[in-house]
Amino acid sequence: MQVGQGHFTPMKLRSLAFAAAWLLVSLVAGAALVPAWGATDALTGFPVVAPEAVGFSTKRLERLDAAIQRTIDHQDFAGVVVMAARHGKLFLSRTYGERDTSVHDPIQKDTIMRLYSMSKPLTGVAMMILYEEGKWSAQDPISKYIPEFSHLKVVKSFDAKGQPILEEPEHTPMMRELMTHTAGFAGGSGTTPQERLYQDGHGHNRIITAANLQEMIDRLAQLPLIYQPGQAWYYGVSVEIQGYIIQKISGESFPDYLKHHLFDPLQMKDSGFYVPAGKLGRFSPNYRRTDAGVLQLIPPQENLLGTFETPPTLPLGGGGMVSTAPDYLRFAQMLLAGGELNGVRILGPETIRMMSANHLAPGLMTGQWGGGIHRMRPGLGFGFDFAVYTDPALADETTGKGTYLWIGAAGTCFWVDPTHDIVFVGMVQRMASDERPNLEALTRQTFYQALVRPEL
Repeated sequence: MQVGQGHFTPMKLRSLAFAAAWLLVSLVAGAALVPAWGATDALTGFPVVAPEAVGFSTKRLERLDAAIQRTIDHQDFAGVVVMAARHGKLFLSRTYGERDTSVHDPIQKDTIMRLYSMSKPLTGVAMMILYEEGKWSAQDPISKYIPEFSHLKVVKSFDAKGQPILEEPEHTPMMRELMTHTAGFAGGSGTTPQERLYQDGHGHNRIITAANLQEMIDRLAQLPLIYQPGQAWYYGVSVEIQGYIIQKISGESFPDYLKHHLFDPLQMKDSGFYVPAGKLGRFSPNYRRTDAGVLQLIPPQENLLGTFETPPTLPLGGGGMVSTAPDYLRFAQMLLAGGELNGVRILGPETIRMMSANHLAPGLMTGQWGGGIHRMRPGLGFGFDFAVYTDPALADETTGKGTYLWIGAAGTCFWVDPTHDIVFVGMVQRMASDERPNLEALTRQTFYQALVRPEL
């Protein structure tokens, strides 16, 4: 058969040659980062390709391997899972270390982990589903949906006895401010006098000790805002409040709404507010580091927000969920693809653009305000329940412009890079401390240096 006749066109022959070349490269490299090229990954449902097929260097990805392995060897982390896809194709899927060091059980790609604050983007998407149905507007006052908030005051200062002096808000807190942590709510960490107002006499957070979402709202209604709405970026309980609003305006319980409108449609089968008994063998312990520099399992009942072994009466949208790397990668890919995954549409593309755009004024991006490991600074702003890099170089980061992301208290991280068409998820379980490595920064540095053909 002559070239150009029948099925073998020049373009097809070139494609076959390209595929054969990269297959040889992958075999020679001897570092299979994912299942066989051409297969479909059973956990994510994504097609599997060699890194070179999507512009990454297998050799240079060894730096990411080495960096993560060092954290295991140094007992910074017990186990880590990382997954990444480009153009909807899985090219990185690795595990390092152990799920449970007490029995030397290797970590698995579908190990279930506490998301803590990486729950927030899931809640944000649920909010935006209701937004698309016309159930709320960004310019609405929060009190339109929570009348209990109609008479909130603002802390102006404290008197000589440490009692707050209150004033009226300059404007009623708006829904857009609730979505961006600028409405005035605190978090209850106790690090400032304003934050301590959110604690009871025993130093316990009044919000996360509420019996249910309605009691949480009733308690918040008795507390002042800690700053004038719109005048600061303060990482507080805004997303917990969003969970209540979802429950109220949808008519479903918050967990049921997420299950029916997000987890089930995206086939996020291991995501939710607790781990069923049949899956507890895949649930990772959480860890802290002792003063002697040794990782230590945290007893389940001592974990932030409890054991996660039964359905909670207080489902917290800002930190109460569990998931796996494959589930969260599917969620991230849905966002990257403009709100759709495998023919299932969750949101419209314009809604995703609004969520992932920076909504902070320049005066709030000065480095003064922060949450977790991130500070809002030049080049890094905040959208609706995501941080977003408006100018990565200005923020001293190597990622695509418009990348949006967030993290969790036990070290989990994810990002969506629309410039390079990449999604990345990193899963780990070790509570934050001053000496804990920053998994997000570590993986981003060693990940992007391996992107040798960004134009591909």
